[in-house]
Amino acid sequence: MSPFKGQTGLKRILNASGYSFDGLRAAFTGEAAFRQLVLLNAILIPLSFFLNVSRVEQALLIAVCLLALIVELLNSAVEAAIDRISLERHPLSKNAKDMGSAAQLVALSMIALVWAVILL
Repeated sequence: MSPFKGQTGLKRILNASGYSFDGLRAAFTGEAAFRQLVLLNAILIPLSFFLNVSRVEQALLIAVCLLALIVELLNSAVEAAIDRISLERHPLSKNAKDMGSAAQLVALSMIALVWAVILL
């Protein structure tokens, strides 16, 4: 049993929130790709409020943007875990990192596709 699993109730929620903000801070300061996605989101999400689309379409426009941030956080976490285990080149490490990168490519493609379908 993990020694970090002992908290319950409000204390657990406060601790989890702190860990989440630490993760966002680490991603923003240490990952250029995450900063680029934050910038893209800072442009696209406000833009969605000025477009003549339904609320459901606007929600989809925003959701795919946020999904790309989630995928980048998970991709960065996989890369960090692989690097923590070993910096040695290994085919399984390469596969894991490449799959994380592929997931991000799919997420970015989904942004382009969803925005194109709704706006064109």
